Amino acid sequence: MPHRNRVMPDGRIVAHPARGTFTGNRGILVDRDGQMSNRQWAAKAWITCALEFRGRRRSIAQPRTWTELFFLDEAVAMAAGHRPCAYCRRAEYNRFKALSGGAKAAEMDRILHAERLDGRDKRLHAMHLDDLPDGAFILWDGVPMLVREDQILPFAPSGYGPPLPRHSGTASLLTPPSLIAVLRAGYRAVLHPTARP
Repeated sequence: MPHRNRVMPDGRIVAHPARGTFTGNRGILVDRDGQMSNRQWAAKAWITCALEFRGRRRSIAQPRTWTELFFLDEAVAMAAGHRPCAYCRRAEYNRFKALSGGAKAAEMDRILHAERLDGRDKRLHAMHLDDLPDGAFILWDGVPMLVREDQILPFAPSGYGPPLPRHSGTASLLTPPSLIAVLRAGYRAVLHPTARP
């Protein structure tokens, strides 16, 4: 039975057997017995980490330490409101920081926290589809979609479906606006192989 540690583009944490290509965390989300709580976050620093770093190994869902979460790819992590980790992904973090105007991690986390949540729910932002960079996520007819060039790709926990043409008009944006700005400035989110043309 899979652990409930897979993050969807809308930020929800669900149980799914697919591993994904990135890990990360939002603080300690398990109880003393290692069972996942109903909390969606325990810290404002929501980060995206490398699956492998210097050969280190961790047991999943350990009490009293950060809880491992998993993402299909970096675009999903960004849609949920996560930024690159400054420790295991230092080069990506430095690029992200430079493209976001040089804000320090605590300031980035404060801004992102205000943009990603509306109470306990995901905060949606309206934006014109023509203005969205590659790597952005929208909600289209209730389905999370990845923006890639002139197409949108339907998301599933195990990969992206066949592309659809990108339409004009306004869409409900899942990716927080400050992360859209970083993507627009030239940050390239690492995408799952199923998103490649």
